[in-house]
Amino acid sequence: MIAFVSGPVAALTPSSAVIQVGGVGMLVHCSPGTLARLRLGEEARLATSLVVREDSLTLYGFADDDERQTFELLQTASGVGPKVAQAMLAVHSPEALRVAVARGDAKALTAVPGIGPKGAQKLLLELKDRLGAPTGAVPSQHAAAGVAVAAAPAPWHEQLHAALVGLGFAPREAEEAVAAVTPEAEAMEKPNVSVLLRTALQSRNRTR
Repeated sequence: MIAFVSGPVAALTPSSAVIQVGGVGMLVHCSPGTLARLRLGEEARLATSLVVREDSLTLYGFADDDERQTFELLQTASGVGPKVAQAMLAVHSPEALRVAVARGDAKALTAVPGIGPKGAQKLLLELKDRLGAPTGAVPSQHAAAGVAVAAAPAPWHEQLHAALVGLGFAPREAEEAVAAVTPEAEAMEKPNVSVLLRTALQSRNRTR
């Protein structure tokens, strides 16, 4: 198992990063929140999980070990593959997921694209004894674990739009979500795409 990768960021896309490790470029799939804190040429360290399939080997990257462990635990629930688990972590921090499961908060889970009310109830039952109890820690918005914190590699609105489309939004819906969080973004000295993404997704859940 590849536990982590560390090295300069060689490339960034809306869904992945390439980390140069010993002269080799490692393609790592990451959530928008994690990608928002990487910058080309800067050193970064990502905890990783290798997903092995018959026809592929896919490496997923995370801001810290808690995210990686939660990603792997989420996949022990029926119907949850790596893409759904990653989408859940794009919307909620590991601690927020633990709180939601502990409280039986199905509405929080339906904020994740692709998870409906019935699916959320099923996940609550299956994950109840797997994620563990909430720790009481304040979510750090992925600011830990040595990930380089810097300005987004693209204007925040473009990156946010790409992240929303990647999570299942139609382009028009993504544009509306970006417009809705623009006042919050303009109030920030440096717009944090991770925070804005969660605000957009939570707003979507409230308007259902």
